[in-house]
Amino acid sequence: MKFLISLFIMLVTCSTSNGYILQEKEHLKSSGYPELSRESAVEFSKLALKCVQKEYPNKLDHVMNDESEVLSPYKLHPVFYGCFDWHSSVHGHWMLVRLLKHFPELETAPVIRKALNENLTSENIRIDVEYLNQPNRKSFERTYGWAWLLKLAEELNRWEDTQGKIWAANLKPLADTIVQRYIDFLPKQNYPIRTGVHPNTAFGIAFALDYARSTKNYQLESLLTERGMTYYINDQNYDAKWEPGGEDFFSPSLMEADLMRRILEPKHFAEWFKKYIPDFANTKSLLEPAVVTDRTDPKLVHLDGLNLSRAWCMLGIVNHLPESDPLKIILTDSAIKHAEAGLQYITSGNYEGEHWLASFAVYMLSEVKLTLK
Repeated sequence: MKFLISLFIMLVTCSTSNGYILQEKEHLKSSGYPELSRESAVEFSKLALKCVQKEYPNKLDHVMNDESEVLSPYKLHPVFYGCFDWHSSVHGHWMLVRLLKHFPELETAPVIRKALNENLTSENIRIDVEYLNQPNRKSFERTYGWAWLLKLAEELNRWEDTQGKIWAANLKPLADTIVQRYIDFLPKQNYPIRTGVHPNTAFGIAFALDYARSTKNYQLESLLTERGMTYYINDQNYDAKWEPGGEDFFSPSLMEADLMRRILEPKHFAEWFKKYIPDFANTKSLLEPAVVTDRTDPKLVHLDGLNLSRAWCMLGIVNHLPESDPLKIILTDSAIKHAEAGLQYITSGNYEGEHWLASFAVYMLSEVKLTLK
């Protein structure tokens, strides 16, 4: 497979399905904002299209209240039944919407629209809302799936597209339900979950905060900001040598910083970050990409996602540091390394990674603008 991915950006054509090669770093840094190429968008969309309506294999997060709830993934979740699990299906849908917005005339656009139209119906959404309101569902997809659902809703809400507006309206009851979940849960959570996988509190707040601000939901924004400050503002001297964990797809330290740069003004963020990880420039465990030894293992392949999410966190941090700060160069260099490592294996041929990694890649390539000078 040959396609281009723009990253800082001078991308060369890959020679195999997993052989992206980046040009010299100085050339990359001088070339500006990382962009998503049309060719890569086609290939990424194919990965999502291959799974958003693929029911099996499937890993359900499902508490059965009685034998009547022994049901198939499609019966339980007629929208997000594909892509191995509910949350991966959600961010697969988000990616398809993001790609359509960036490239309306994409070659795969008709197929994308057909899949979204079949899945994002008001009736299908109603069934998922009813599911969440049943007993023993309080912790369902908390907070990773919640965060991606609001990211999908945010993406649709900001889209001036006829079908997109219909899908946004259809999704709204589920988004409203998730918003209420945040409002009900976070005041009860005294301690943040500092993990490199799904329950990570900082990630859950960060994406929800994006949604709250885009929809002008001041109640939600106020709660998320207060929780973020309460959980993290006094953090200092983080010891990053314990990262990464063996199945991380998030960096707990960088994800926290990615949240705090959303909450704090740049000056105050820079001050906080220097206290938080004082010796970042010498923290090899964060600066070097994680190594994946087996991409057929569904947990070990998480580390490919870690490299991609580290890259987007680092770029977000770069944009909130003073122009004279030497960390900007260090973070940018490291982000390039991590992006290169993660992008090499999006299309590994193994469903364990292919059902979700492209979403991380698209977010990394299309979300954070680089302001390095």
